[in-house]
Amino acid sequence: MNNLLKELSNAPGISGFEDEIRKIMENELKDHVDEIETDNLGNVIFTKKGKENNKKIMLAAHMDEIGLMVKYIDKKGFIKFSKIGGINDQMLLNQEVYIHSDNNKILGVIGAKPPHRMKPAEKKKVIEYENMFIDIGANDKEEAEKMVNIGDPITIKHEFSKLSDSKVTGKAFDNRVGCYVLIEAMKRAESNATIYGVGTVQEEVGLKGAKTSAFKINPDLAIALDVTIAGDHPGIKFEDAPAEMGKGPAIILTDASGRGIITHPKVKKLLIEAAKEKEIPYQLEVSEGGTTDATAIHLTREGIPTGVLSVPTRYIHTPVEVVSLDDIENTIKLLVSVIEKV
Repeated sequence: MNNLLKELSNAPGISGFEDEIRKIMENELKDHVDEIETDNLGNVIFTKKGKENNKKIMLAAHMDEIGLMVKYIDKKGFIKFSKIGGINDQMLLNQEVYIHSDNNKILGVIGAKPPHRMKPAEKKKVIEYENMFIDIGANDKEEAEKMVNIGDPITIKHEFSKLSDSKVTGKAFDNRVGCYVLIEAMKRAESNATIYGVGTVQEEVGLKGAKTSAFKINPDLAIALDVTIAGDHPGIKFEDAPAEMGKGPAIILTDASGRGIITHPKVKKLLIEAAKEKEIPYQLEVSEGGTTDATAIHLTREGIPTGVLSVPTRYIHTPVEVVSLDDIENTIKLLVSVIEKV
């Protein structure tokens, strides 16, 4: 597990620039599926034909991660940037980053006004990203423009690492963990239904790939694969984020206070029964926070019965996300059980 998850985590792929993730997934599944297709938006669709081929199941895991983009280069060669996706400004300051320009990977550091020159009131405030910049070591604008271009994607520099026998940390576990679950489920599952595994694009900026791929496939059942907030650490109340690491996948019953997915009753029953039959640990979650590809999928065409399986994850949308390998494996087992049960 570690090697593939490490490869997925370390690879760059902010929204709109998911090519490297797509290549990894294609390489892993080329010998396990009947067809591979990349659609007009960039979604990769893996098709595993069923024994009877009369029903369609869609599995969706978004390939993109949050990140930055080169916005402006000043006369001294410092770079101003835009945020792509939901990023908390306080986690950006003093990070090392990679700017992915043409075929080059340029190292930079995020800087800002030093605290020694801040007024007391300034020191108490979070520095906003508009007041930060990236230093790539260029002496002026002309030199910087030879290294990077306006519109180049930027990722945080952070390497996948092992914390313990069962826990790992890395960037972009949201949602490379979901991509890993999809890959393994496509390898293991056998079904009378045809399985469509979709690596979707641009989830973090509007669930875009899920909309177009679901319209194309028009499945009878869909399961979105993602991560959810683990509330088992200091600074957060269990009642606000009840999922815990090590206790299995979270079956999402609703998210965004119902503005997102409200899981179809038959899908809810299917997921819970599959977990109980195989004695797979699971958790139930009612969320008031963000949403997933499932929101776009279940509203496609005349409506698609859809559910969500999420791996509890600490510190989501930072470069140091933490997951349990046991939770990932149990998510795969539950997903395979659901597919075969259908």
